[in-house]
Amino acid sequence: MSPHNFEFHLPLSPEELLKSGGVNQYVVQEVLPVKQLSSQLRAFQSAFRAQGPLAMLEHFDTIYSILHHFRSIEPDLKEDTLEFLKKVVSCHSQELSSLLDGAALSGSDRSAHLNALKMNCYALTRLLESFENVTSRTSLIDLDVGGKGKKARAKAALGFDWEEERQPVLQLLTQLLQLDIRHLWNHSVIEEEFVSLVTGCCYRLLENPTISLQKNRSTKEAIAHLLGVALVRYNHMFSATVKIIQMLQHFEHLPSVLVTAVSLWATDYGMKSIVGEIVREIGQKCSQELSRDTAGAKGFAAFLTELAERIPAVLMSSMCILLDHLDGENYMMRNAVLAAMAEIVLQVLNGDQLEESARETRDQFLDSLQAHVHDVNCFVRNRVLQLFTRIVQQKALPLTRFQAVVALAVGRLADKSVLVCKNAIQLLASFLANNPFSCKLSDTDLAGPLQKEIEKLQEMRAQRRTAAASAALDPEEEWEAMLPELKSTLQQLLQLPQEEADQQIADAETAEEVKGRIRQLLAKASYKQAIILTREAISRFQESEPFSHTEPEENGFLNLLEIIFKGPAASTQESQEDTDPELTGSKDSHSVPGPEGSQRNDELVKQEMLVQYLQDAYSFSQKITEAIGIISKMMYENTTTVVQEVIEFFVMVFQFGVPQALFGVRHMLPLIWSKEPGVREAVLNAYRQLYLNPKGDSARAKAQALIQNLSLLLVDASVGTIQCLEEILCEFVQKDEIKPAVIQLLWERATEKVPCSPLERCSSVMLLGMMARGKPEIVGSNLDTLVRVGLDERFPQDYRLAQQVCLTIANISDRRKPSLGKRHPPFRLPQEHRLFERLQEMVTKGFAHPDPLWVPFTEVAVTLTYQLAEGPEVICAQMLQGCAKQALEKLENTTEADPKEAPKLPTFLLMNLLALAGDVALQQLVHLEQAVSGELCRRRVLQEEQEHRTKGPKEKTTSSETTMEEELGLVGATAEDTEAELIRGICEKELLDGSQVLAAFVPLILKVCNNPGLYRSPELSAAASLALGKFCMISAPFCDSQLRLLFTMLEKSSLPTVRSNLMVATGDLAIRFPNLLDPWTPHLYARLRDPAQQVRRTAGLVMTHLILKDMVKVKGQVSEMAVLLIDPVPQIAALAKNFFNELSHKGNAIYNLLPDIISRLSDPEGGVEEEPFHTIMKQLLSYITKDKQTESLVEKLCQRFRTARTERQYRDLAYCVSQLPLTERGLHKMLDNFECFGDKLLDESVFSAFLSVVGKLRRGAKPEGKAIIDEFEQKLRACHTRGMDGIEELETGQGGSQRAPSAKKPSNVSRPQPLTSVDSDNDFVTPKPRRTKPRHPHTQQRKSQRKAKVVFSSDESSEDELSAEMTEEETPKRTTPILRASGRRRHRS
Repeated sequence: MSPHNFEFHLPLSPEELLKSGGVNQYVVQEVLPVKQLSSQLRAFQSAFRAQGPLAMLEHFDTIYSILHHFRSIEPDLKEDTLEFLKKVVSCHSQELSSLLDGAALSGSDRSAHLNALKMNCYALTRLLESFENVTSRTSLIDLDVGGKGKKARAKAALGFDWEEERQPVLQLLTQLLQLDIRHLWNHSVIEEEFVSLVTGCCYRLLENPTISLQKNRSTKEAIAHLLGVALVRYNHMFSATVKIIQMLQHFEHLPSVLVTAVSLWATDYGMKSIVGEIVREIGQKCSQELSRDTAGAKGFAAFLTELAERIPAVLMSSMCILLDHLDGENYMMRNAVLAAMAEIVLQVLNGDQLEESARETRDQFLDSLQAHVHDVNCFVRNRVLQLFTRIVQQKALPLTRFQAVVALAVGRLADKSVLVCKNAIQLLASFLANNPFSCKLSDTDLAGPLQKEIEKLQEMRAQRRTAAASAALDPEEEWEAMLPELKSTLQQLLQLPQEEADQQIADAETAEEVKGRIRQLLAKASYKQAIILTREAISRFQESEPFSHTEPEENGFLNLLEIIFKGPAASTQESQEDTDPELTGSKDSHSVPGPEGSQRNDELVKQEMLVQYLQDAYSFSQKITEAIGIISKMMYENTTTVVQEVIEFFVMVFQFGVPQALFGVRHMLPLIWSKEPGVREAVLNAYRQLYLNPKGDSARAKAQALIQNLSLLLVDASVGTIQCLEEILCEFVQKDEIKPAVIQLLWERATEKVPCSPLERCSSVMLLGMMARGKPEIVGSNLDTLVRVGLDERFPQDYRLAQQVCLTIANISDRRKPSLGKRHPPFRLPQEHRLFERLQEMVTKGFAHPDPLWVPFTEVAVTLTYQLAEGPEVICAQMLQGCAKQALEKLENTTEADPKEAPKLPTFLLMNLLALAGDVALQQLVHLEQAVSGELCRRRVLQEEQEHRTKGPKEKTTSSETTMEEELGLVGATAEDTEAELIRGICEKELLDGSQVLAAFVPLILKVCNNPGLYRSPELSAAASLALGKFCMISAPFCDSQLRLLFTMLEKSSLPTVRSNLMVATGDLAIRFPNLLDPWTPHLYARLRDPAQQVRRTAGLVMTHLILKDMVKVKGQVSEMAVLLIDPVPQIAALAKNFFNELSHKGNAIYNLLPDIISRLSDPEGGVEEEPFHTIMKQLLSYITKDKQTESLVEKLCQRFRTARTERQYRDLAYCVSQLPLTERGLHKMLDNFECFGDKLLDESVFSAFLSVVGKLRRGAKPEGKAIIDEFEQKLRACHTRGMDGIEELETGQGGSQRAPSAKKPSNVSRPQPLTSVDSDNDFVTPKPRRTKPRHPHTQQRKSQRKAKVVFSSDESSEDELSAEMTEEETPKRTTPILRASGRRRHRS
């Protein structure tokens, strides 16, 4: 076929070129074999050198054959073909450029160049796609094989790096399309197939997932430019829009790539209309369709979000199309539209110089953002808060919206979503950092200036009114102007009780004169004074007009004031003013607006702006204060990121000077013990930022600021707070972050080298002690100085300073029991050391003086003595003897003064003596069990090592039995047991023996404790009870003999302090002697309902410790801990919540206890009210997360309906079922047990609870499970309505079922059931009401024989256990001993 006689049609598929089509249509004559391709390509190259680009007309079959065999040919041939085609197209492009610019082409030349153009473009695009297919296949293989050697594998497949060749090919096509090639077609209309050929190649390149990588940036730019030319020159907009929408729906890697291209077209190519077209297509997408097509919605959302970041001004004109998606179901689309609005506000509608229409648009966008802070989807709420954070950070939020958005952020702090709470905190932090008000936001500091400026503004307004009144104003208009404010003032005064004020009217003053004064006060806007004067005038001038017949109501007062203000005297006053030249001049000056009047107006405007500014600042400060209270409760959330945000927020709030921030800074201190490294590091960074980098001109000034700030933390700090701060400072000291200047200044303040108050001196010593924990040499090298400073011989003694000095010195030694690995003896000071001389002297000299700080000082003094002294028992015995001697001398002096009366000792002396004896007893025990026991062990190990080294080789060969004992470790264990028995023998037989010092105080302690009526002092009772608890710690026999006394005081004492102290003491005894305390456990639980909140809090702490450490049996009385969840004291409720949080981590503990708790709390005689029950169970049931536990509980709760006795119990059980996280299997359990609760559905509350279960099940139900849910709901409604319509039928059906459970009542006596097994609970049994009279044991046996029921531990405990009466008969007898863990292990071994 002659090259000039055919027409090349672009095929839809390559096979079409092999088939004969229309007249003169080009057809490939032969597909060449692979062997001939190289030679034919060389022939084509020769023809190209001779004929130019038109040689393609004769050699197209060669290129077609290469494309046909592309997978089979050699890589070199592929590369040669690509290079040659690039040369052909480039040459043809240059030739066409000159031809199209020159004279008109003949028909044959135009046809030849058109065919060549089509062939060249077809060949090049097909070759491009072939290379791309091979690359894509290689990259997919790489995903499976691994990332190494990708480039090498691609190069091996193609023979060269294709990624570097794509861009030149695309640029070549772009260069070709930029020519005015439309003249090659008839009527200058380019066929659509040609444009689709070139652009389709680009779209196929974009489908490759690797196109989004940074290394392919040049390729992306080349594609964008090529498509941009097609849009501008070849009317490609509609096709591009459709293609972009399709690609966004199917390729998740393309949004960012397409955004780059679209923004390029809109800016560089002026094709802004394509943005509108794409947005219109997205806006017209159906909301229901997007909710099903999540991938498409995700692509559209990402595209819109990034497009708004790139070209917000272009997108703004099309935003109205997208507004419908704000009400759609897909949250990603809502997020995208809101993000686009935020970007437009940030980049386009930002600033104060906006036009009215732009300001309205901005306000609409911000309204939408504010509305979606309350969106139903947490991801949308989260996104909106993030957007507002950006807006605030870039200062794009108008001041008029500041308060509203802050209020929204504070409201979101209570959101259920952790992410929302976190971003709400970030938003509030951004508000703080970018607030336009002040760097210090203390509402107390702002209140004063605000009130002052408001008063100034009122004065200026009054002056303005006075000036306006002096002008020629109509009295009627002036009255109308002042009426609103006058009426408001009058209403306020009428609501307040009338107080007796000073007389306002002189005795000689007439009614007319008073009227003139009232008129003047009204003119000056002194409405309050005018009303008070009018009140007095009404009572004074009852017969004079206009004060007579005036009603003491609002309308009566207003009418009277109007008559006075507008009365005939006004004209008289005006005539007088006319004659007064000064007033006339004033009037003229105000009637003509001059510079003075305009200046006054400007000042008034400025003052109003200032007041508004201060009001906004004050309101903002109050909102931040409100947020602090909420955020501080989030500090102990389980989510680490939220806790870190809270910590950062409090750091920022503290830096802005908000007074309440100090509470948060203190509140975060316990987080230093967190197991999460991120949280612990966040606390350290917070304190590092707040305290280690203070402002100051010099190192000394910075040290002073640091010490001052740390001292503020110690003000009214609890023991726990001080321990936490000590841990933080210890960390800083160990990392050398505390500068030497700080330590130097602390020593100067402690030694009074610089002037400071006693409290500052005491805090300096305390800080030195904290730092000494990290580096003991800080105090150890200056021990004598510290003794001289804090324990000097002056009188009266500063016991607070002395106590801190003792605590500081204690930090130079390790208080823990020495480990076996330590071979060196512990750090001890000789008995003759100056420290112990001063301690003994201060204790004995201060004993006879009533100082409340003496007792806490002696406690730390005795502790320090036992910790550091050699032979501390000798020193402390001398202390006790010295104090006792003084007490006896005082007693003898009293007897000599009045021999007839019984000898009396001052209460404080007896209290001091008992407190000192208790401290010595406890520290002696600690000394024996830690220091002495550790030293015995250390010496034994050293002796064994010495013997082992001195033994000869023959002596080391021992009998087989000895060798076996050594291998099993029994030799060391036997020695340890011997040492423990020695220590135990000393404690039980010697310490309280009659020959010992401590034994002398036992009768005295018992006498005070046994005679509370005789010794009525609360302080003495507290000291005696505490001393008794400490003495009981020493010896098991002594403890056993005094337990009844201890628990009698715990129950019967009228002093909350005594009960609280004894709760702590009995808790310690339960750990030391668990077998002795086990029968008394119910009395420990009973303190959880103590009327005093101090005792309840202490009991909660003690029981938490004992239960979590497995030191007491967890019985049904744990329901008392559950009751604390609704305690009116927030700290106690938080303690109970923390207890159950920790207990939930101990396997199935809560699941096993729930039956007992539900039975006890729903008991009509001993439980709680309905609403508190709901609160408690909602918290407890939230710990049931395992499906198996849920199903088991559902079954048990359903069966429990049969034994429930009251409607209240029905409602409680139904509520518990509704709070469980039910699954489909749980629903089957309910259907299986429907007969148990079906007849209870008559109760509306029970029915509503089960309906809420149906609602929960529907939310996450699968389609196949909805039928079962529908069946369950139908049964619920049928039972509910049938019971209402046919009561007789229901009663007939229920008669048998109700008689059955009543025939056999459940027994309260049963075999104990273990709480560790999930399946151990087979039924719930409501416990019997508690009775004070003891039951007959034979009756209980008969009942239990008649019907055996499975009950829980709460039903085992008899009523006798819960009685608080402490008679000899009711004293608990010793039960089966609780074996210690070590004992159990030895027994098993």
